[in-house]
Amino acid sequence: MLLLEACGHARYVWNLALEQRNMWRRDRPHAPGYVAQARQLTEARREFDWLAAGSVTVQQQALRDHDQAWQNFFAGTHGRPTWRKRGQSEGFRIVGGEAQRVRRDNGRWSAVSVPKVGWVRFKRSRHLPDFKSYRVTRDRAGRWHIAFAAIPDPIPAPGTGEVVGVDRGVKVAAALSTGELSSPAGLRPQEAQRLLRLQRCLSRARKGSGRRERVKRQIARLRAREADRRKDWAEKASTGLARRFDVIGVEALNVRAMTRSARGTEATPGRNVRQKAGLNRGILAAGWGLLVARLEQKAPERVVRIYPAFTSQTCHACGHRAPENRKSQAVFRCVACGYQANADVNAARNIRDIAAGLAVTARGDRVKSARSVKREPQRKRVPTVA
Repeated sequence: MLLLEACGHARYVWNLALEQRNMWRRDRPHAPGYVAQARQLTEARREFDWLAAGSVTVQQQALRDHDQAWQNFFAGTHGRPTWRKRGQSEGFRIVGGEAQRVRRDNGRWSAVSVPKVGWVRFKRSRHLPDFKSYRVTRDRAGRWHIAFAAIPDPIPAPGTGEVVGVDRGVKVAAALSTGELSSPAGLRPQEAQRLLRLQRCLSRARKGSGRRERVKRQIARLRAREADRRKDWAEKASTGLARRFDVIGVEALNVRAMTRSARGTEATPGRNVRQKAGLNRGILAAGWGLLVARLEQKAPERVVRIYPAFTSQTCHACGHRAPENRKSQAVFRCVACGYQANADVNAARNIRDIAAGLAVTARGDRVKSARSVKREPQRKRVPTVA
């Protein structure tokens, strides 16, 4: 209960600060920054007892996070800050000296001192790194999590010079040029059937009723289980690729644009909306964006994004390109030379060859330069006089 109150205070301060920023217009003075909003928070805590009962650290940090979110937006690295909703964006952050009050109880359990809450126990999933802050969150399934902010070291390259291509698909999430096929586990058939029954119950439940809230929690638990399995697969797959290969070639796909809805507007409605919605669900369930994002974080400067056009129609053996080469989703048979292979693996091998050409210059250099740094300087030849 106390943790939920802290989440509510952080959400209230965030939304209030966001409302002030959204009210700004070009004909008005500048919107208040963190310093001005911190003064207003002090005045609000004097006036409202329910706000003063909460932790000032939690509330001030919500203002700092809000200010940092706008800086990231103007820098072009993140999207525009949005509203925080109860049950969806629950969480707060603790920094400074109070964040260092962590104790180890035994081999599996530790405890952290949350301001105005007290000592809260949590189960360690790994060794605690050197951190300066931590964040407490609550997901839609009602589970509490604590994350300690630390930037891990990148995974070192094996130094073997191996290059791999990764083709992303819906049926097979990741096909490697080595012939390996990998996909996240997802929900089991029994779990998928239960999810369908719960969704039908939700459509019949009256809004605002306790039954509807109970069904929503049950659906959230299944969705969280599916997301956990997808994240686990992405972590293991990205770690394995970063440890095994020096260069990793992936397709340069705009996943956000590809999964955009096709419904359109009332004036110009979209076409094949149900089919497009099913494709969007398949792409998101395959974890395309998550896999590449984790690869770039674990193996920085070793991930090569290439233009994906015609990689699935080009024969890896002879280079012949034709739409007829792709017989089906899984079968590739070249009409010119008869080469046959898995369609996704063939595309991954084309991606690997392109990535190898982009990442490696003449004589195996990793950096493109005017002259190979691995070649000894040659003496200039004295011109002969005729």
